[in-house]
Amino acid sequence: MSAAERIMATGKRKNAIARVWMTRTGDGELIEVNKKSINDYFKIETLRLLAQQALELTNTHGKFNFYILASGGGISGQAGAVRHGIAKALEHYDNSLRPVLKKAGLLTRDSREKERKKYGQKGARARYQYSKR
Repeated sequence: MSAAERIMATGKRKNAIARVWMTRTGDGELIEVNKKSINDYFKIETLRLLAQQALELTNTHGKFNFYILASGGGISGQAGAVRHGIAKALEHYDNSLRPVLKKAGLLTRDSREKERKKYGQKGARARYQYSKR
């Protein structure tokens, strides 16, 4: 990987999509999500830890800079999409990290989607209350 080379990966969860660009240049402490630092974007500590899980698992925290564009879904889905995107970028950079990431389930896209609401019902599965009399 040359000094100016960037690795691009896409992470997805629910309806959220995160496009991740990973570079080796800079101090390595920068993780920018939608032009904000990760601490400003993900206000909840557990979401920050979730998004950076792949870095902690592979001991690569501080070695790369990440520029991420997250869109769609909610904040939790975006954190999962960022986690997936970072894991895919790390795997693309160094294939020897694949077994660690695969065992932790970070390379598998969480395909669970919200079930649609059906007509004549309150929700996807919830029915209106039945009244006998």
